[in-house]
Amino acid sequence: MKDLTDYCVDILEELLLIPSPTGYANMAIDFVKKEFEKLDIPTKLTYKGALIATIEGNSRDALTFSGHVDTLGMMVKEIKPDGRLSFHRIGSYPFNTVEGEYVIVKTIDGREFTGTVTLNNSSVHVHPDEIAKGERSADTMSIKLDELVNSEEDTRKLGIEIGDFIFIDTRTVITESGFIKSRHLDDKAGVACILSLAKYLKDNDIKPEMTIHFLISNYEEVGHGACFIPENTKDFIAVDMAAPDTGQASKEILVTICAMDSSGPYDIDIRNKLIQIAKSKDIDYAVDIYPFYMSDGSAALRSGNDIKVGLIGPGVSNSHTFERTHRLGLENTIRLMIEYIKS
Repeated sequence: MKDLTDYCVDILEELLLIPSPTGYANMAIDFVKKEFEKLDIPTKLTYKGALIATIEGNSRDALTFSGHVDTLGMMVKEIKPDGRLSFHRIGSYPFNTVEGEYVIVKTIDGREFTGTVTLNNSSVHVHPDEIAKGERSADTMSIKLDELVNSEEDTRKLGIEIGDFIFIDTRTVITESGFIKSRHLDDKAGVACILSLAKYLKDNDIKPEMTIHFLISNYEEVGHGACFIPENTKDFIAVDMAAPDTGQASKEILVTICAMDSSGPYDIDIRNKLIQIAKSKDIDYAVDIYPFYMSDGSAALRSGNDIKVGLIGPGVSNSHTFERTHRLGLENTIRLMIEYIKS
C-alpha cells in the first residue's frame, strides 16, 4: 500500500495547488480528467461540467463513488471608494478564518492580482479594541490589493470587476511525519483517494462485478453537486472528509463511516457492510455522526434518485479553515474502498 499511498499524497498535493472555488472548478476537473485518461479509463463531462469516469463491470448495475473538487472561495462584491474590494463568501465558513489570508483575484480576461484579507481598520496601533474585540463580517473586512490603488477608478483600471473570483492561498505543507496541512482538503483528499482506487483497479487488471463510476462533482459546496448521477447507479458512496473534534469518534489517521449527517441517516445496509469489511480486513475505522454536514450523497438523494447511499472519508481536522489530515487516514480510506469492491 505504500506506493499507492505515495501516489495519493502526490496527486493530492498537485490538486491542492489548483484553484477551484465553486463556479470556477474547470481547471481542477481537467486535471482529474487527465489523470483518469493516464490510467486508460474513459471519461465524459456533464453539461454542468462535472466529470464521470467509468470502469465497466460484469453487470450493468453500477456502484458510484463520488468526490468533489470545488472548494470554498470568494467573489468580488463591491469595489470600494478607497480601491479595496468587498467580498462575498463562496461556501460556508466563518469570516475570522480568512483574516490575514493571502488571495489572488482573477479577472474575467484572465489577469491575476494578489492581495490580503484584512479588517477595514487593521492596525493594532490605531484600533486596538477593534482588532481584539471587533466583529468579523462582510461589512468589517475587505481585501487590500498589492497594487498602487487609492480609488474605485484605480482598481477598475486594473480590469477588476464585480463578480471576479478570488482564490484563497492553500498554505499546503506535507510533513515528514505524514501530516498534510492545507486548505481545501475538503474534498480534494477524497478525490485523491478515488484516483488511487482507480489506479489500483487498473494496475491489477481487476474487472469488478458491478460497473464502477467515479463522479467528480463541481458544485458540492453550494448543495447541488451530485444532483445528476451516472446511469444504472444502484449503490452510491460519497467520499468526503470526516470531521474530528471534541465529542467525535473520527481521527485524522482513520477512515470514518458516517452513520448520519444533517440530511438524515445513510443506508444501513451499506454502513453495515463497510463496518464488516473494516473489521475483517483490520482497517482502522470509526463510525460517526455529523449534525452540521451534508455531502454529495445528500444531494443525490434529495434529487429523487432511487439509490442506496453511504458516506466515508479520511479524518480532516479544522474543517473549512486550516485543515489537516494524515497519510494513514488516506490509506485506510483507499483500503476500505478496494475491499468493498472486492467483496
